Amino acid sequence: MGIIRSSFSFIAGTVCGIYIAQNYAVPNIKQVANEFLFRAKQIEERYRKPRKPGSGDEV
Repeated sequence: MGIIRSSFSFIAGTVCGIYIAQNYAVPNIKQVANEFLFRAKQIEERYRKPRKPGSGDEV
């Protein structure tokens, strides 16, 4: 009885997650995260301060 009681919330959450994923339009988290990182990189590059000549950071 102890294993059922201790894992009830995990099982209930799994069942609810499966139901929600099958019946609602849940976004792909990996794709959303990649899009966020891409846009953050674009914003960072747009607002980055220009490098000073002779600073030693050139490649």
